[in-house]
Amino acid sequence: MRDRQKALARAKELVAKMTLEEKAEQLRFDAPAIPRLGVPAYNWWNEGLHGVARAGVATVFPQAIGTAAAFDTDLVEKIADVIAVEGRAKYNAYSGEGDRDIYKGLTFWSPNVNIFRDPRWGRGHETYGEDPYLTGELGKAFVDGLQGDGEYLKAAGCAKHFAVHSGPEALRHQFDAKASVKDMRETYLPAFEKLVKDADVEAVMGAYNRTNGEPCCGSKTLMVDILRDEWGFQGHFVSDCWAIRDFHTSHMVTDTAEESAAMALKNGCDVNCGNTYLHMMSAYEQGLVTEEDITLAAERLFTTRFLLGLFDETEYDKIGYDKIECKEHLALADRAAAESVVLLKNDGILPLKKEALKTIGVVGPNANSRAALIGNYHGTASRYTTVLEGIQDACGDDVRVYYSEGCHLFKDRVENLGMRQDRISEAVAVAKNSDIVIAVLGLDETLEGEEGDTGNSYASGDKVDLLLPEVQRELLEAVVKTGKPVILINMTGSAMDLRYAQEHCAAIVQAWYPGAGGGKVVADILMGAISPSGKLPVTFYNDTEELPPFEDYSMKDRTYRYFTGKVLYPFGYGLTYGDADLTAKVSLAGDSLSVEATVVNTGSVDIEEVVQVYVKADSADATPNARLCGFKRVAVKAGETKTVAVPVDRDALTVINEAGEKVSGGSTYTVSVGFGQADARTEELTGKKAVVVKIQK
Repeated sequence: MRDRQKALARAKELVAKMTLEEKAEQLRFDAPAIPRLGVPAYNWWNEGLHGVARAGVATVFPQAIGTAAAFDTDLVEKIADVIAVEGRAKYNAYSGEGDRDIYKGLTFWSPNVNIFRDPRWGRGHETYGEDPYLTGELGKAFVDGLQGDGEYLKAAGCAKHFAVHSGPEALRHQFDAKASVKDMRETYLPAFEKLVKDADVEAVMGAYNRTNGEPCCGSKTLMVDILRDEWGFQGHFVSDCWAIRDFHTSHMVTDTAEESAAMALKNGCDVNCGNTYLHMMSAYEQGLVTEEDITLAAERLFTTRFLLGLFDETEYDKIGYDKIECKEHLALADRAAAESVVLLKNDGILPLKKEALKTIGVVGPNANSRAALIGNYHGTASRYTTVLEGIQDACGDDVRVYYSEGCHLFKDRVENLGMRQDRISEAVAVAKNSDIVIAVLGLDETLEGEEGDTGNSYASGDKVDLLLPEVQRELLEAVVKTGKPVILINMTGSAMDLRYAQEHCAAIVQAWYPGAGGGKVVADILMGAISPSGKLPVTFYNDTEELPPFEDYSMKDRTYRYFTGKVLYPFGYGLTYGDADLTAKVSLAGDSLSVEATVVNTGSVDIEEVVQVYVKADSADATPNARLCGFKRVAVKAGETKTVAVPVDRDALTVINEAGEKVSGGSTYTVSVGFGQADARTEELTGKKAVVVKIQK
């Protein structure tokens, strides 16, 4: 086990030898070297959301929302371990060359455990979806895998963005997210609490916006009262990049850079991603901060560096460059992609029977797009396989594959000198000459992502609605009108309005951003080499008309736990190629709920299913709809019966009252166990009823 107290003692001893100016300089994200003390330069800024990012070649896994769809903690932990291993391999190689640049350290600013409360948010695909329990479980698994269980941290994780943060991107530098204490404790805080208390996450990053009036990177309520005093957080706190500058330039809660630096430091922000802490000595001279304030932050930062073993020989020093994008890591990326894909509709056309086909038409701007494979905050792969290439490879010489880009991703023409929709006639010709059509549509990081990082400047990375770009909708309608069966592959990181496709397409596959090699896996699913098994970690609404305004942070009518209307595809929904039945035993021992599920594969295909447990307390304080309290991925061969225990949330029988207190949910609970929610829409789409049990305490 890691010895934090020993690391802290060493940090105190080292920091005590520094001058005040040297200590203040160490609070920068690009901390300079102190040669006289043997302290090398260190850059705290690194990214590892779904693979080591922005530092050259690395294994590029599916975007986080895709791994969330796998509902698989074991998978997420293994992915994070690979990120740590490849991060160490890079650190060992780069530091050996004296390269201590940005994105080359061991402090990864991942995972993003914000709640994807509104489908318009451009950064939602960086998260694990809309549910606090799923987000907390997967976030914990990520931190466990990244940090390891050795004598030293394999790498350091960071829970971001603390705490009430999910758009709008265009307003984030001045926005005040107002949330009730009930919504805070029921939705926005639980995942962070789990990562702090159960995963011992080494870092927490604050958000750009204010929460209930306080800037998140200088909030006494969030950073002192909750994070450190209530939860006992002992690691370091980092600002989002240039967020402290917003205090005096956008939020207007301070007047000067010195006042902003003081507000952040006094409330426990140890390292500044940005440049406001360059004013720290001036803040000291003005009496706004003390040397003790600066010393405490420096000690926390060096505690992390000692925990990482950066001043010692460690078990990780011999991790070699051969581990980067190695065969085993690429195989895990394939597994992640396979588990992430969600089959939304299938009229029986899938899996494709290659022997019955002579021609396949592949159309759409994402069919041969590398950008659609990788999401944002990504690394660089040495090889990519697009969906088109995957289909071509799977078909070989047996089936002729025709291809047309069909349209630009969002512009009204592909060639600047062409007429509007200059590729649509080609797509129609492809469709008419094909037995079936695979339309690969969607978005990429240029249309949904972070403000400043996207080409979607008019919405700063957010979506204005849930529709595919107009040119893509026209393309889909044009190929549907040919009368050929159409399979839609939707490559987005968020929920879309797919009502037209639901009505007119033979099958719909949600592929997310499946990673560098994801095109091969998508093709394997289409051809039946793999049965799809992903489940939606977000609700697919019909449109935004029934949703509250984007800026409204109340949870009323948001996400599956609170939404009262009819949805297109529910949270937790996803089909397979097989057929399975489920029975369950639900038992109660004190305040602990136990669930044992028996899955019978009655079909002829080996499948993986996700058993899901939802609980609804008979209490006025309960969420309007039952909430996810347990899940378990189960592999079942054709004809096999398998019984598994499903881990259940220890707080399944509690509710959050209006005062934000966790209290008993009463004496009566409705528990459902199934392959999705026990709601009418899931039953309509799957033809399956969940097991529903009422229990009394």
